[in-house]
Amino acid sequence: MAAGHIDSYYARTATPVPPRPVLRGDIETEVCVVGGGLAGLSTALGLAERGRSVVLLEARRVAWGASGRNGGFVSPGFACGPESVVKRVGRDRARELYELTREAVRLVRRRIDQYEIPCAPVDSGALKAWWTNDPAAVRRERDYMGETFGVELEIWPRERLREVLITRRYHGALYNPEAFHFHPLNYALGVAAAVESRGGRLFEMSAVTETELDGPTKIVSTAEGRVRARAVVFACGGYINGLHRRLSAAIQPIATYVMVTEPLGERLQTAIRGPYSAIDSRFDFDYYRPLADTRILWGGGITVRRSEPRRLARLLLRRLLEVYPQLEGVRVETAWAGLMGYPTHAMPQIGEVSSGAWYCMGFGGHGMATTTMAGERVAAAIAEGDDRYRLFAPFGLSWTGGPAGLAAVQLVYWSYRFRDWLKR
Repeated sequence: MAAGHIDSYYARTATPVPPRPVLRGDIETEVCVVGGGLAGLSTALGLAERGRSVVLLEARRVAWGASGRNGGFVSPGFACGPESVVKRVGRDRARELYELTREAVRLVRRRIDQYEIPCAPVDSGALKAWWTNDPAAVRRERDYMGETFGVELEIWPRERLREVLITRRYHGALYNPEAFHFHPLNYALGVAAAVESRGGRLFEMSAVTETELDGPTKIVSTAEGRVRARAVVFACGGYINGLHRRLSAAIQPIATYVMVTEPLGERLQTAIRGPYSAIDSRFDFDYYRPLADTRILWGGGITVRRSEPRRLARLLLRRLLEVYPQLEGVRVETAWAGLMGYPTHAMPQIGEVSSGAWYCMGFGGHGMATTTMAGERVAAAIAEGDDRYRLFAPFGLSWTGGPAGLAAVQLVYWSYRFRDWLKR
């Protein structure tokens, strides 16, 4: 298992990587990135590829958080619904934003090839399966995405869908050929190695304790060292833990859950007969994919609680069996939880909180492409003066409401979950 990571399928199957050094003493660099998830790693790689010196500080191990324990889906778009984005910024600006995520999907593919990252990409496309019998809703979404964003989605009627997802629970689907899935921890570790190959320096077990952001030289301190830099990038997500007051107040740490079954062998064909990743159409949706060794990776549920439920594996298995009752008796091999960073508007937060102090966070459970996109925008802004990061200005650092906001999030989740139940 990857040392220092939580016990998960990904940690158990990750490419072994020796621990990186702890920061000790004083060093200087052009840019200091705080946070070793994919947002921070993508920013660091974008800077290193542009010839800038960069130091990255990670409190635990690279990709210890959400970047190393998510579903592994790579697809365009945001956590925020496309219609909400259009309502907020208009059709033309929304299309520009969406196109940045399509570019990011292509960039992830190129980096896998360029840096020979062993993350086992499966170029299968993704299915959004309708929980309710509403063909008109499927057509509306297909047409809206095509007319507004130029995205070509394919309708799969119930009969075709049931050839690959053997369940009576779904009534049709939209197929997105641009999406793919992979081993996210191995991808993140590969990006980290790419940063180092370009001259970047990564330090693990080096939690930031204090920052001094005034003036042209920024100082970032850890327990045993300090970094002096011209710019600092905060890329901490759901694990920011009060490091920067304003940034911490603009994000809610929301937990979600994932499990992996035992290998199913030929039994997998009784439920899933294709390599597609899948989500369903509910607010409280499940997301899952078959793995190469005939296991099923299954995720779902969100909560504001940080502790892991006592019967997490049983909870997720119950959700799986609700869709695929023919798999009764299957054993869960491992299950885990993780925190995502959610802004109130469910859009990435990208910009400067003060001169030379950048932020790159708020991916809300849709981060495999958006972290890459955000890292590129920040890197290009710092290294080249590229101002496309300003496209995200309408989605700023809105206060999330503190503890009361967390309670409100949980109540909203329960209300939408009840609506899902009523529709069913």
